[in-house]
Amino acid sequence: MATADIGALTQYVLWATFALSAAFGAIAQRTHFCTMGAVADIVHMGDWSRMRMWALAIGTAMIGFNAMVALGWVEAGRSVYASERLIWLSNLGGGVVFGVGMVLASGCGSKTLVRVGGGNLKALVVLLVLAVTSYMTLRGVTAVWRVETVDRVAVTLPVGQDLPSLVAYASGAPVPLLAGVLGLLIGGALIAWALSRVEGRSTETLLGGVGIGAVIVAVWWVSGRLGFVPEHPDTLEPTYLATNTRSMESLTFVAPVGYALDWLILYSDANKRLTLGIVSVFGVIAGSAAWALASGNFRWEGFGDVEDLANHLVGAALMGVGGVTAFGCTVGQGLTGVSTLAVGSFLALGGILAGAVLGLRYQAWRLERRV
Repeated sequence: MATADIGALTQYVLWATFALSAAFGAIAQRTHFCTMGAVADIVHMGDWSRMRMWALAIGTAMIGFNAMVALGWVEAGRSVYASERLIWLSNLGGGVVFGVGMVLASGCGSKTLVRVGGGNLKALVVLLVLAVTSYMTLRGVTAVWRVETVDRVAVTLPVGQDLPSLVAYASGAPVPLLAGVLGLLIGGALIAWALSRVEGRSTETLLGGVGIGAVIVAVWWVSGRLGFVPEHPDTLEPTYLATNTRSMESLTFVAPVGYALDWLILYSDANKRLTLGIVSVFGVIAGSAAWALASGNFRWEGFGDVEDLANHLVGAALMGVGGVTAFGCTVGQGLTGVSTLAVGSFLALGGILAGAVLGLRYQAWRLERRV
């Protein structure tokens, strides 16, 4: 493949990602898809409707990704989630920190982008702080602390940490077959649970769950199949085009927010180029804004008081630090990472849910003290 063809293919990857991310933003705006909201509904009202939507999205993403593995289109080991090094403390601890942060900030990274598109100025402040703190934890002062502390606590596995690879190592069965079977079993169980109640079969739940899950799978295909070059003409090495991690990617909304800020600030630097993660940030905002404007739900919203501002600032900072430490957010680990069946992703997801419950309990305690 010629260098000129590489440039054209890169453009296809970026435009396809932007379109899919815009679809994500529009669907999330339309259906109120939100992990923090789903946990809050359970804790405060015992309502599992949005959790069923989220489970449906996870199940759809799992089945879709592992079907592609079974077909030989992609490999979990070609992503950042399924390496042999399991940084379990970072996944779990970072997830808890992120979970607390998303409660204080009124939503995770993806929800923040959706709210920005809907005219929420509080979310814009959260987005800026999230971008700064995430980039600090990628390459700045908190990155040094992260690498020198929690990242040192790890287990090196004989194969990739995705369940199909681990089971294949123990049983000798082929990974593609196991991926198809495990993806169908685990993903199918989640979908069955989501659809087991009438609220899980509502139009909104089906649109949010299947739609969001399908977008995750589609971006995996764009990055891992469309954007894969077996031999780059310049490096003569296998390459995944337009990715920050140099591996195949799907949607995640912590590190890419930091990369987007870096790209905007250093735009004149020829070495700073658009990536899948960066365009996904802009795509979600655009899709959310388009739906909010079309449906008449676009509203300007600001902070209520100083305490409200303080909570959102602290929450945004915790999300930036925790999300990078955990290797992803509610979408990056809770959907994209978990779809690969990676052990670290399940740990991060558990940490995020635990942190969210802690954050909600803290908020309830604060309200009780005011009475």
